[in-house]
Amino acid sequence: MEPAPELTLPSARAGRPAAEPRGALRTRRTGRPRTGRANWLAFTLLTAPMLIGLGVFKYVAIGWSFLLSLSDARGTIALGHWVGLDNYRTLLADQAFRDSLGQILVFTAFIVPVTFAASLGLALLVHRVRRGRALVRTAFLVPAAVSYVAASLLWKMSLFNGLPAGIANTIGGWFGADPVPWLQTTSPPLYWVVLVTLRLWLQVGFYMVLFLAGLQAIPREVHEAAALDGATGLRLLRRITLPMLRNTSVAVLMLLFIAAFQAFDEFYNLFNSGLSGTGTAPVQTPLVHLYNTAMGSQNYGLGSAGAFVLTALIVGVTLLQGRFTGFGKSEG
Repeated sequence: MEPAPELTLPSARAGRPAAEPRGALRTRRTGRPRTGRANWLAFTLLTAPMLIGLGVFKYVAIGWSFLLSLSDARGTIALGHWVGLDNYRTLLADQAFRDSLGQILVFTAFIVPVTFAASLGLALLVHRVRRGRALVRTAFLVPAAVSYVAASLLWKMSLFNGLPAGIANTIGGWFGADPVPWLQTTSPPLYWVVLVTLRLWLQVGFYMVLFLAGLQAIPREVHEAAALDGATGLRLLRRITLPMLRNTSVAVLMLLFIAAFQAFDEFYNLFNSGLSGTGTAPVQTPLVHLYNTAMGSQNYGLGSAGAFVLTALIVGVTLLQGRFTGFGKSEG
């Protein structure tokens, strides 16, 4: 007797997929799981305030400032009286603004190489420290966290206040020097001592850490192989260390140039004399001049034009530096 044939359900026939769960079918039809939409909704809700604030207080403000630079905005930030490029012509014809550009170029030409050399030298010294390296690194990095305004007031009212009891004059008195009004002495221009020492104290530690990161990225085997070939001391530094720090050095130089052209806080706070402001300061940076133009004279159109001129100058110098130093190119 032959066995009875088996009964096959339609859903189990060959070539026909089994029934899918209801949730999986919904996911396949919509193309996105419900949890994915919830994640996107949460992401949007969390980032929307930041994006709105960034757009309103940065990009909209930049666009509004550009429109102000094309209008005669005196005592108001409302648009209406368009003057085209007259503000730019007036600003470039202003002798005070051109003098401020010359002074910031002199400041940049001095402070950039000095800060670069001091940061690199400190990084090389700290890199040789075997014990307590973190403590030494932190000690030099702490000034970078200090506000420029607070440091400027400290330099002005304590270190170089011009009184016999000031720290600088006290140290000078130990060697028989007379008290010196540092910020008021223009011949010779001793105020540069105050400006340069303040900028060095604030910035050297930060750039030292950048150089330390570059030094730690150099493989130890490279130095060991060079030492076996007889390269030591300055020869090792010139032939091995500095070439392998090229990208770090270019980045530090670029940051130093940008920071120098944007100098404002120390110049304003050191020479600010209350009601008279900084009008009698022996040296002014472009940002200080533009601040006095916009906030002092209430000429917001001219101040906005100056801001874009200075921005174009910084971008141009940065691009030229990147062009000549090959910043961003891979080392072939």
